[in-house]
Amino acid sequence: AGAEPSLRWEPRCRQQLRHLQDGARIAARLPPRLEGRWVSTGCEVRPGPEFLTRSYLFYANRLFKAYQFYYWDPSCRDPSYSLVIKGKLRLRQASWITRGATEADYHLHKVGIVFHSQKAMREVASWINQTSGEGCSGFLPPGRTWAPGALYELLSAKTERDCTAALGFAMHELSLVRVEQHYQPWLQLQQSGSRLVEELYLGDIHTEWLERLHYRPTGYQRPLQNAMHHVHPCPACGIIYRADEHHPPILPVTAQLPMQLSGSWVSTHCEVRPAVLFLTRYFIFHGNNHTWEGYYYHYSDPLCKQPTFTIYASGHYTQGIPSSKVRGGTELAFKVTQARVMPMDQVTATMLNSSEPGSCGLAGSWSTGVEQDITPTNGCLALGIRLPHTEYELFKTEQDAKERSLLYIGERPTDGSSPDRPDKRPTSYQAPLIQCAGAPEEFSNYVSLKYLGRKDANGNEALKPLPVAFFLFIALLVLRWD
Repeated sequence: AGAEPSLRWEPRCRQQLRHLQDGARIAARLPPRLEGRWVSTGCEVRPGPEFLTRSYLFYANRLFKAYQFYYWDPSCRDPSYSLVIKGKLRLRQASWITRGATEADYHLHKVGIVFHSQKAMREVASWINQTSGEGCSGFLPPGRTWAPGALYELLSAKTERDCTAALGFAMHELSLVRVEQHYQPWLQLQQSGSRLVEELYLGDIHTEWLERLHYRPTGYQRPLQNAMHHVHPCPACGIIYRADEHHPPILPVTAQLPMQLSGSWVSTHCEVRPAVLFLTRYFIFHGNNHTWEGYYYHYSDPLCKQPTFTIYASGHYTQGIPSSKVRGGTELAFKVTQARVMPMDQVTATMLNSSEPGSCGLAGSWSTGVEQDITPTNGCLALGIRLPHTEYELFKTEQDAKERSLLYIGERPTDGSSPDRPDKRPTSYQAPLIQCAGAPEEFSNYVSLKYLGRKDANGNEALKPLPVAFFLFIALLVLRWD
């Protein structure tokens, strides 16, 4: 059952973390089955920012047809243009970089664009005319008037024409694939049992615009859900399922929530980061004095069952102001002033013990399951942690269809660096955290870093830790304030 925390946790926070550490009864088949329609469950934000919804259809013969609907606004109610993408996908072997994922090759046959306003047509045409080569310079003649429903060809494998680069468009997300299955309990009183939910995780989008065209993903973006097997309720799912390039989805109006950080927030899934780190997060925000505490539980496997190390960090944060770049977001600055680390396996303890004296806690004193304060050494060089440290953040709060509060924190730079300057502030978000407790003034005391559960609830054989050399390589190069 694992060690119990030293002080009382909020029951809902404890329950959520137990749920995640038990693998949340998730099954992931290798290789995955992709046949069918997969849709966004809401308005998605990509770095830039870009606002979009997606609807991908995979056929049994490996062909696919994908829709990407782009919008002017973060509620996905004001469409700009739609892309229709056709091609072929071939699943390959299990990824040796991102555990639990399958690598794939794809080939694009056609990409077409439909504009939903004269403004969108004029803007996209100017991008293409300015940044594309000879074959695309006359993509649309100046002054061409918008024709509703007209489909313009951006890419054709037959004619070898490709005018997609100006849009920052690439489908490299298809090169990394994972499908997860779990069961959602019925909420209706008259029904018992549960319903199947299937989620499709595709490769992440690089946070730097210029890197998008050749980046090969090692993490995931927000998952699509199977149109037949999705979480209920999902107001957006049916709307996106019925949409096409001529009729983009217009999502329902959602109430704008004021930024209320106070309380405790916890991960909803085992999360994956580029450069192969799996983790869950638990945050406590004290609104009365603008201080915060964060627990980052790192693992070596995609179900977050085999812990490697835990970081506790704390500090204070500024009053938020509305983001001028990402509508709907709030800009804050977070100061990290204290941190503790607990190695949870021998690989990590060995790595920390081999770090340069004075660079990460007391040299040679690390042991599994024993926490150490790294504040006196100004952080931990081996884990890329510097103290004190300021990060420029982007936050957003929402309510889901079940009226639960969600907290979105800015996406980490794909290159592993830190948003330690205002110009590096994120323009997109990580997976949401769910609020598990209200105002946390009773949480001001220390909460143990020990895990609530460390065994596979299903009795499955444990995966072996990553090789020491590979873990060292990642840990030394990648900053991890996730």
